[in-house]
Amino acid sequence: MTTQTSKETFRHVSYLWDDAKAAELADNQVDLFIYRSNLLGADLRLTNYGGGNTSVKITDKDPLTGEDVEVMWIKGSGGDIGTLTKSGCAALYMDRLLNLEKVYRGLEFEDEMVALFNHCIFDLNSKAPSIDTPLHGFLPFKHIDHLHPDAAIAIAAAKDGQRITEELFGGEVGWVGWQRPGFDLGLKLRECLEQAEAKGIRLRGIMLGSHGLFTWGDTSYESYVNTLEVIERCAEYLEANYGGPSHGKNRPVFGGTQRSVESPESRREQAAHIMPILRGLCSSESVRRSGPMVGHFTDDERVLEFINSRDLDRLAPLGTSCPDHFLRTKISPLVLNIPSDLDVNHPENREILASLNPQFEEYRTMYQAYYNACKHPNSPAMRDPNPVVILWPGVGMFTFAKDKTTARLASEYYINAVNVMKGAEAVSEYTALPRQEAFNIEYWLLEEAKLQRMPKPKALSGRVALITGSAGGIGKAIARKFAEEGAVVVLNDINEERLADAKDEFVKKFGRDAVATTSLNVTDAESIKQAFDAACLAFGGVDIVVNNAGISISKPIEEHTLADWDKLYDILVKGQFVVTQAAVSVMRKQGFGGDVINIVSKNALVSGPNNAGYGSAKAAQLHLSRLNAAELGADKIRVNVVNPDAVIADSNIWAGGWAEGRAKAYGITVEELPAYYAKRTLLGESILPDDIANACFAFVGGLLKKSTGNVLNVDGGVAMAFVR
Repeated sequence: MTTQTSKETFRHVSYLWDDAKAAELADNQVDLFIYRSNLLGADLRLTNYGGGNTSVKITDKDPLTGEDVEVMWIKGSGGDIGTLTKSGCAALYMDRLLNLEKVYRGLEFEDEMVALFNHCIFDLNSKAPSIDTPLHGFLPFKHIDHLHPDAAIAIAAAKDGQRITEELFGGEVGWVGWQRPGFDLGLKLRECLEQAEAKGIRLRGIMLGSHGLFTWGDTSYESYVNTLEVIERCAEYLEANYGGPSHGKNRPVFGGTQRSVESPESRREQAAHIMPILRGLCSSESVRRSGPMVGHFTDDERVLEFINSRDLDRLAPLGTSCPDHFLRTKISPLVLNIPSDLDVNHPENREILASLNPQFEEYRTMYQAYYNACKHPNSPAMRDPNPVVILWPGVGMFTFAKDKTTARLASEYYINAVNVMKGAEAVSEYTALPRQEAFNIEYWLLEEAKLQRMPKPKALSGRVALITGSAGGIGKAIARKFAEEGAVVVLNDINEERLADAKDEFVKKFGRDAVATTSLNVTDAESIKQAFDAACLAFGGVDIVVNNAGISISKPIEEHTLADWDKLYDILVKGQFVVTQAAVSVMRKQGFGGDVINIVSKNALVSGPNNAGYGSAKAAQLHLSRLNAAELGADKIRVNVVNPDAVIADSNIWAGGWAEGRAKAYGITVEELPAYYAKRTLLGESILPDDIANACFAFVGGLLKKSTGNVLNVDGGVAMAFVR
C-alpha cells in the first residue's frame, strides 16, 4: 500500500499510520480495524478514553450453514478504542441487526432494543454490543469512525453549528440534530445520508449536534485519513477565528484574562494544602458507603486560560455538551470563591475557609433542584450531589471520583469540554446540552444498569496509604497488600534507586494511577512536609499512614556511642512522632478520621543483651502509640501497633551489622539466625514481610474499625512479648 498522505499534512491531529505495519495486517480486516482504532484512540484531541466507537463490516462464513454472511465488528460496550483488542469487540450478523427495524416500536421503546442486539451476535466470545451499534449498522459503509473530537464538537455545540458545518464542508458533511444515542438515531443517520444522495451529494461524514462526528471510508486507511482530514479542517477553522471576529466584533479568547495566575510552585503548594479540605467535602456522601473520593489536580495551560478568564462565570454553569463529557463531569463544575493567594494553613484564614461549606451546600442544593425538576417516575434515586469538577481561579482544577483513574479521566474530559467551549465561542456562541437532556443521559436506565453491574468496591477502595520506607522489605509488602485491596499508595524511601525500582514494579502490577512516589527522610521535618504535600497533590489526602521506616543497631553498652543513640531515636521515635504529626494535620482537614499503624517490635516488650538503644527506642515508639491513640480518638483517628520479630527477608535492617550483632549476642553464626529465630517461637515459624502486611490490613480492612490503642504481635509466639 502506498499512501498519499503523511504526518506533515496535519497540524492539529496526529497522523500515526504505518504502511509497513498495516501491510502485515492487510489479510485480516478485523486486525486492521483494531489497528486503526488504536491509532485514533491514541490522540486525545480525537476522542477521550472510553469515548467514540469504530467498526468494520466483513464477509465471513456462517458457522451453522457455511454460507457467506455480512458481519459487523464494533467496539463493545464500555471499551476504549485506544486500547481495543479483539476480545473487547462485538461481532454481529448484519442481516439480523437490520431486521430489528421490523420490531422497533419507536422512541418510547428505545431501551428494549439493546437486549435484542444479543440476538444478532455472530461471535460467541463477543463483548456486549454498545448503544452505538445501530448507528454503525444503518450506515452502509465498510469502515466507520465515530469520534468526539474537540474541534468538531466545538462546531457541533455552537449556536449555529449546522450552518457552519454546511458552509465549511460545502455540504459534504451532513447534520443530525441532538438526539440521545440509540436505535432511532441510527435511522436518522441513514435518513440524512439518503437525503444527501437524493440531491446528488456524496457525504464524507455526518456531524451530530452537541455530540460528535461520524466519518467513513471504503478501506480502513481511507476511513482513517478521511477522519483526520475532516477534523483537521474543523481545527483550522477554529484557529482562524481565535481572538478574531466573534459575534461581529473583535474578541479575545474567553473574553480575555480577568484574574492573575499564581506561579507554578505556588499553584501546586496551594493545591496540596486545600485538597484534603475539598476531599473531605466531596466525600461527605460516599465515605460511609464505598470509601472516600480520590482526587486529581491539574494546572494545565488550557485550564488556566479558562478559569482566569472573563467568561468563566458565564460559561462554567452551562456545563458540557457532549454526553461522554457530561457523564464524567456532572451537570456543571463548582467554582471556588476564595482568593488564589490564600494561606490555607494560617489560623487567621479559618473564617474564609469556612465559607467553603456553604459553597458546597449551595452546589448540593442546586443538584437536588436539578434532579427534582427533571426526574421521571422510574428514574433511579438521586446520586451523590457533590461536585466532580472544582475550579479554583488562579490555581487550577480539582476532580474527585471513586478512584484515581476516574478522577483523572474526569479531568481530561473537562479539558476537552473547555476546548469545545473555546472553539464554539470563537466562531459563534457555545450552547450546552439542555438540562432535561442532560438528566436523561445521567439517569438513563441503561447507564444505571451498567453502574449496578460494576464489581463491589474492594476493602480499601478510595483509601490513600503512605507507608514510610516502602521501597523494600516490610514497607513494600504492606504497600503491595494495600494496593491489592484497592488502595492507592504513596511509595517513599531515602534510596532513590530502590524507590525507582519499586515504582516500576507497582506500575506494572497495579497501573500508573495506583501509585505515587516521593523521597522521604523521616528525620527531616521539611522532607516529611514535602512528602505529605506530594501525597495530597497526587490523590487528595491521606487515610492510612504506616510508620515503618527503621534502623537497628545491636552493640554492648560499652560500645554503644551517642551517635548510635541519636540515630536510633531520630529515626524510630522522632521520625514516628513527626510523621504522625503531619498525618494528623491532613486527616483533620479531611474530617473523616483515618489510621496510623506503627511498626514497632517484640523488643519494645522483651529485654535482651546488646540492645539498650534499639530496645528502649522501640519501647518509646510503643508508648508514643498509646499516647497518640488516647489523644486522637475524638478525631476518629485510630492508632495501632504491629510488633514483628526477626523479619529477615528483603530487609535493610539486616544489612547494617544488626545480624552480626544479634548472632554475637546469642553465640551463633549469622547463617544460623533464621533457624534460631524460628525455633525459639511457640509456633516454630519464620516471619515474613507478608505476615506483617496481613496484620496491618487486619487493622484497616474494616473489621477492626472500632479498635484503637491495640498491639498485634506477629512474632510466631514469643511468650516474653505477650502484652500484659
